[in-house]
Amino acid sequence: MYETLLGLDQIRINFSSSGSFLLNIILAFIMFGVALGIRPREFTNVIQKPKALLAGLTAQIFLLPALTFLIITLLHQYITPTVAMGMILVAACPGGNISNFISSLAKGKVELSVTMTAFTTLGAILTTPFNFAFWGGLYVRSLAKRSTELLQPIEIDSIQMFQTVFILLGIPLILGLLCTHFLPVISKKMAPWLQRFSIVLFLLMIVVAFSNNLDLFLNHIHYIFVLVLIHNLLALATGFGVGTLFGVTRNERRAITVETGIQNSGLGLALLFNPKIFPQEMAIGGMLMITAWWGIWHIVSGLTLGGLWNRKSLS
Repeated sequence: MYETLLGLDQIRINFSSSGSFLLNIILAFIMFGVALGIRPREFTNVIQKPKALLAGLTAQIFLLPALTFLIITLLHQYITPTVAMGMILVAACPGGNISNFISSLAKGKVELSVTMTAFTTLGAILTTPFNFAFWGGLYVRSLAKRSTELLQPIEIDSIQMFQTVFILLGIPLILGLLCTHFLPVISKKMAPWLQRFSIVLFLLMIVVAFSNNLDLFLNHIHYIFVLVLIHNLLALATGFGVGTLFGVTRNERRAITVETGIQNSGLGLALLFNPKIFPQEMAIGGMLMITAWWGIWHIVSGLTLGGLWNRKSLS
């Protein structure tokens, strides 16, 4: 397994500047749709009783990256550095754009889900660069002490990543919130359609990312599938466990579980294809494979879990 993934790390992904631009436009449009579903009164209800929100933010922002670092350290002999860094990148991303829909399907507390998405997405301007730099740097330093197989130093410009995250997430969210405030009727009609369409858009992002690399994706997917399955289960278990420890209600725990298990890997893809953050000569094959398959798998796992909980009573 390690040797196969090592070969993947050597591969330079074939991706054009026009493809990167399209990827950024799609992500911005998705985040605009997320903002249209945010209502200030939902924040008020959740913030007045903040225990569940604090539990969710603790699980997603702090514990998931830390536990990801732990699991890649335990799997060090079986995975390569860029695969490990891909797992850290996903863990550093905010909640995914379909988490609110899945929380609703799972009979979770939708107001909490929306509030967590808003907080983690706005906070990602700071938390994504910090978590990736901190846990990624710790992994590289600890790996260097035990192994000489690190193919290249992975040094990321945190300032550039901050700027990119702000442009891709911050600006569309601000525009969406302004639209919601000044055009509430139109926003209310648009929001459900845009949020459903966002699933199609994200899948389009994956197609764009692998349009010239389909054989590469298919040849390595069986290894990546197992790693993403383990990582996603860890994320879901983290949300469920933290919700249980905080003693939140059952529908709040369901929302926290879904939010922690649905990551915005579209942001991860957009960052990976930014040459100012990850130069063209950098081997990012492992990171890209992990991030892209996460984006597909968390839809499958989220809908499956949501469907199971939908049939199960909250009482």
